[in-house]
Amino acid sequence: MPSSRDQSVETIQRELTAFARRARATAARTHPQLSLVSFTLLAHLADQRGCRATDLAAHYMLDKSTVSRQVAALEKLGFVERRPDPDDQRVQVLHPTPLGYETLASVAASRRAAFQERLADWSEQDLARFAEYLVRYGRASTRPRS
Repeated sequence: MPSSRDQSVETIQRELTAFARRARATAARTHPQLSLVSFTLLAHLADQRGCRATDLAAHYMLDKSTVSRQVAALEKLGFVERRPDPDDQRVQVLHPTPLGYETLASVAASRRAAFQERLADWSEQDLARFAEYLVRYGRASTRPRS
């Protein structure tokens, strides 16, 4: 018979999987041209004020070919542009375009409204605890395994 801990872990796994599916579906509805991966990469480029495609691949632990396809799609949509690195003209740095920043702001506002609505009846204490748990869970996934 599974332990209470095992049942809890199973529930967490099931709910996080459902959350990821809903996030992908919401991303598709919010901006049909942007996949969740594309949006995430665009947001990272904005947060970092530009970076190389290889840095994106390393940060998200993605194949370089996956990042290359996503970046090509973002460029085709006019959301990303390549600029030479000021320190090394041979290196191309990816930056969001003004349209990319505008799109990020619009999608972020929609996402924020959706979260506010979904969490409207949660107490401040519940929100704080949930936020703390998510940060803790995220930190655990970045630690090296022994």
